[in-house]
Amino acid sequence: MSRRDTAQSICASVLADRYLAPGESDRRDVFRRVALALAAVEPEPLRNRVAARFYRNMLRGAIGAGRIMANAGTTQPGTMVNCFVQPLCPPQRRVALADDIERALSDARATLSMGGGVGYDFSAIAPALGESGSSSGGVCPVVDRFDEACRRLTFAGARHGAQMAVLRCDHPDLVAFVRAKRGRTRWPTFNVSVAVTDAFMSAVADDAPWTLAHHAKPTRPRAASSRRADGAYVYTQIGARMLWRDIVECARESAEPGLLFIDTINAANVLAPIETIDATNPCGEQPLPAWGSCVLGPIDLSRLVHHPFGADGEPCFDYARLASLVRTQVRLLDNVITATRWPLAAQAREALSKRRIGVGVTGLADALAMMRLPYDAPPARALAARIAACIRDHAYAASSEIAAERGPYPLFDAAYHLAPGSFGSRLPEPVRVAIARHGLRNSHLLSFAPTGSVSLALADNCSNGIEPAYDWVYGRAVRLGGREARVYRVENHAHRLYHAIYGAQAPLPGYFRRAREIGALEHVSMLAALQPFVDAAISKTVTIDSGAYDAQVDTLLFAAWKARLKGITVFRPDPKLEAVLTPRCPTC
Repeated sequence: MSRRDTAQSICASVLADRYLAPGESDRRDVFRRVALALAAVEPEPLRNRVAARFYRNMLRGAIGAGRIMANAGTTQPGTMVNCFVQPLCPPQRRVALADDIERALSDARATLSMGGGVGYDFSAIAPALGESGSSSGGVCPVVDRFDEACRRLTFAGARHGAQMAVLRCDHPDLVAFVRAKRGRTRWPTFNVSVAVTDAFMSAVADDAPWTLAHHAKPTRPRAASSRRADGAYVYTQIGARMLWRDIVECARESAEPGLLFIDTINAANVLAPIETIDATNPCGEQPLPAWGSCVLGPIDLSRLVHHPFGADGEPCFDYARLASLVRTQVRLLDNVITATRWPLAAQAREALSKRRIGVGVTGLADALAMMRLPYDAPPARALAARIAACIRDHAYAASSEIAAERGPYPLFDAAYHLAPGSFGSRLPEPVRVAIARHGLRNSHLLSFAPTGSVSLALADNCSNGIEPAYDWVYGRAVRLGGREARVYRVENHAHRLYHAIYGAQAPLPGYFRRAREIGALEHVSMLAALQPFVDAAISKTVTIDSGAYDAQVDTLLFAAWKARLKGITVFRPDPKLEAVLTPRCPTC
């Protein structure tokens, strides 16, 4: 029996609800539709050949993210782009006025209604005690308005709006912002992150005072000395560790806020000379400038292990096939930028000038188990890093080949990509030579995102993104067709395959590792192993023990900063809170 010959009930249901267009009956129909739609932007003599290439690539495990698979080739008024960041005011103005907020709300509705997830930096909002022509009353009431606007939208199918709220670590409303999602009931359409600077982290380490400041003038008169060199007005000083304790306590209690290490993000950005990044998309894997966006497409790594678990031979990973999948995936995602509908003209202008794409992965943990490697063992991290390096090298090689054919992205400058110490400087020499000669079609090429729905619908519930499996057999609550959520039995793909090979009663070897069985620092170590090979960022939740103390979370967050990660989110299982995933399920 092929591992995908008999689809799990939940996989078939999610496929039908979220991805099948009228007249389609299985995933091959989805692949044909998507392949034909994205090959249509090719010169006419190439279209059939390229469509066949795209179709074959999807059959082998290189798929588009959800918006691509749902909307390509349909008449639905949706976008194929998952990730956006939108500003709250023009860049030349450091304080958002009331009219700016209204325009930003209108822009948010336009993007969300077409299926895009949006991130915002709310740092331009005047603090609750400020006066700047805005009647916002501070950051939190403005986030309330964006959350309400999203909840009032009508969405087709099961996908609802997703947003990210980011606030800088020196904003005077930081404490209220950090505490807002305690209990996980406020802002249900939002994830929340604090953009922390190296200076803030050092102040926490040194137990130093921290200045909260904003470009909106405080209500109460201040001395001239209370104005900073950058023109911001000082509101108050507070112990950095007092702020940090709030962040740590709320992260441990409610899994929010996450941290964005914003200085690391900007220092690593190849386009830092021409853009500033202040926020990310809702899941954090794509740092983006104002109006930035990114199209995503994961590759199922579990499809690339020969002799899984040692059946009929020593397991080995097929790097040659991975390279081929990556090269075709780059072309497919580049075509999405040309073919998609854009919610806003500003997004189209930004995307067409830089052509960001995000080749990603799913099924990493399953692939490691098939290679007989425990997820938290050093050899597993070494293999994961080698896989990521292969993806990086061939993605950049493919982008340069497409640039030779179609031209580089309009703002390309070889100095950005090949400067000493840059991301591109670590590429193999032949790739660097090709970039110097032909340029790059895309400014950024890699983004390791969550892949929940597409992994479920199109990849037999392989492990999500780079995450370890939640469990082997469990219940998953899914809302289909606008109906009440139903709990389905779901089985991890690697677990299913193992028992298909060795029998239903075969005990699992020790290299099968669930998320809760992996130490928090080992989760961080996997992120640290992969991040050097990813030019955007990585979405991953670091699972901590349900009894973890604040001090342990403190240590974990500092370890992530010192490892030069771009961000981190922690999750502490809490049985008192409703969960989408549960060990209790029908007939488990």
